[in-house]
Amino acid sequence: MGYGENRGDYWRARYKIARGKYGTVLDANGKAVRFKTQRQAEKAAAVAEENVAKEAAQPVTVPEPERMTFGEYASGWYEEQDLAASTMQNYRRHIEEHLLPEFENAIVDEITRADIEAWERKERGRGYAESSIKTWRATLHLLLADSVEEGLRDANPATRRRGRGKRAGRSRRRGPEKVVTDALGALLIAERSALLSGRDDEFVANVQIYYTGNRWGEVVGLETEFVRRGSIRVEHQLYELDSGELHRCPPKDDSYRTIDTPPFLDGLLFGQIARTSPKPCPCHGLTYLYSGHGAANGATSRPGAKLADVARLAGVSTGTVSNVLNHPNRVTEQTRVKVAKAIAELGFVRGGGAGERAPHWRRNGFAQWLFQPAATGWYPKKAPEEAHPVPVLAEPFPGIPARGRGASGRATACWQPIAKGLTPHGNRHGHKVTLDELKTPKVLVDERMGHIDGSVSARYSHVTQTMRDELMEGLTRVWESALDLRRQMCPTSPVAVLDRLLTGRPA
Repeated sequence: MGYGENRGDYWRARYKIARGKYGTVLDANGKAVRFKTQRQAEKAAAVAEENVAKEAAQPVTVPEPERMTFGEYASGWYEEQDLAASTMQNYRRHIEEHLLPEFENAIVDEITRADIEAWERKERGRGYAESSIKTWRATLHLLLADSVEEGLRDANPATRRRGRGKRAGRSRRRGPEKVVTDALGALLIAERSALLSGRDDEFVANVQIYYTGNRWGEVVGLETEFVRRGSIRVEHQLYELDSGELHRCPPKDDSYRTIDTPPFLDGLLFGQIARTSPKPCPCHGLTYLYSGHGAANGATSRPGAKLADVARLAGVSTGTVSNVLNHPNRVTEQTRVKVAKAIAELGFVRGGGAGERAPHWRRNGFAQWLFQPAATGWYPKKAPEEAHPVPVLAEPFPGIPARGRGASGRATACWQPIAKGLTPHGNRHGHKVTLDELKTPKVLVDERMGHIDGSVSARYSHVTQTMRDELMEGLTRVWESALDLRRQMCPTSPVAVLDRLLTGRPA
């Protein structure tokens, strides 16, 4: 008997062709007709079943089954999808880069389980991560599942059979455990990131991720109007597409939420606004809390020494450095000597760091040239240079990065690793670990992280003000403990915002 099949925002008409086999009502182009109501779909299915019955009553020549290649089907399938830009981009990448090279000319109903397993072995042999191969197979499974529903084949060969095959070696195919760090490690990485960028913005952003659990796109897309006393509101994210465009879209899985913020984080966030006076960006016309650290032309290579670096090393303000360069008669000889020495040690080139800033961070630029060197103490490989330690001038602690030509020769030390393998997203995991250590109720953890618990018990759990207050007190204790440990290493910092925090702590 025909029926209407709910497909989310539309209905498909399904009708019986033979015992255990159903077809879908198609339009003139061979695409499934999308009905607005269940009733419309049921009527169309009933008509289709009548036509099948009439044809069955008359002797006809059975036509050859449709022979469509996987490439043809995948192309039509992709055009029918209406999903988020990030999801469409990922599907296209999976199909074009990993599925079509193997299956493009294969007939859809002739692809076998053995073919898919052989493809997996090839991908593994090319050095791809097991988690990536699993993701690509999931896309292949989705395509072939839809082809089954459209009657192009009888079963889905990409379905994994439970309890079959070798069990040995399964642990080797697991992805590596996510690297996390503690509150002191996060603080040190934030400090180093600010030293590498030459500004305080990266310090504030790293602290925000660790103490709120924000995703990277949510931090980049945080507008100043959603920064409030005691909370930040997650309404959008900026997702970087392959084209380089930063797409403003809802947060992942529609995880709109309000995240409570402790007073110390409020001070950092509102201090960021007061210090930088953010202006509307040219791409969206909106005012975001953070801007990019690189040049507006999109270059993400390691930046050279900046005016702020010289000021930090010389122990003066950036205005004083500017006077030394432009109005030397306004400063004393002693100050000129200090600034000149700092310029020589850092390899500062006048005008080298000038130019309009990019409106937003780029994921690779931030992760590769700021976060990774801060966490590991090493710059990544970039032809023609191999990976190498970050050269720094040992004083003041924790060391000022030496940049420009001959930086390694001028350096007196290098940074030790804090957390090898840590990524910006790892600080989101670190926030979850901190919540667990503070014994935070699961219902409040899910609210902060943007997760949904569909269990029955979750329906009877609710967040109370007492829970929120206890969590804010706990996060404040964690933060102050990290500050005290950092102060034991050195009571000052070349990062201005951290220096004020350290000097304001009781001895």
